[in-house]
Amino acid sequence: MSSKPAMFDDLDRKIITALMANSRTSFSEIGAAIGLSATAVKRRVDRLRETGVITGFTATVQPAALGWRTEAYVEVYCEGAAPPRRLAEVVRNHPEITAAMTVTGGADALLHVRATDVGHFEEVLERIRTEPFIRKTISYMVLSHLLPEAPEAGATHAAPDDAGNVR
Repeated sequence: MSSKPAMFDDLDRKIITALMANSRTSFSEIGAAIGLSATAVKRRVDRLRETGVITGFTATVQPAALGWRTEAYVEVYCEGAAPPRRLAEVVRNHPEITAAMTVTGGADALLHVRATDVGHFEEVLERIRTEPFIRKTISYMVLSHLLPEAPEAGATHAAPDDAGNVR
């Protein structure tokens, strides 16, 4: 991958838009829509992948179909200044955490958590709170998705078979 920012033009943007809408769209279909040959689209997609603009292709699935029936966002408040690297180590140990980021405002981090049920979510929350530098958490349970077609509404991996018995 290149360390320089990738340069791309309007055709690249149209290709990216088509792939984001449906990553299974063929190069021929994209080419027909934007006025390029399938070969030219493939070359551009290959370049966009090599430069790190396109980082992968994935299927978005209904979370409940994969065993994730409970979803929440958790604000994490740390004692002192917990370095992002340390927070990243912690969240990697919890497969239920599907996204994590440091944030501005009162909280130090925001976690997106998926669980099989409320009991499983509570168990995950208890594990997160055992970290010595975590002072408190505030949780927000997701009731419904207002934009159900958004990637955040779907799941990218299945719940573990033993999710209810983790640790």
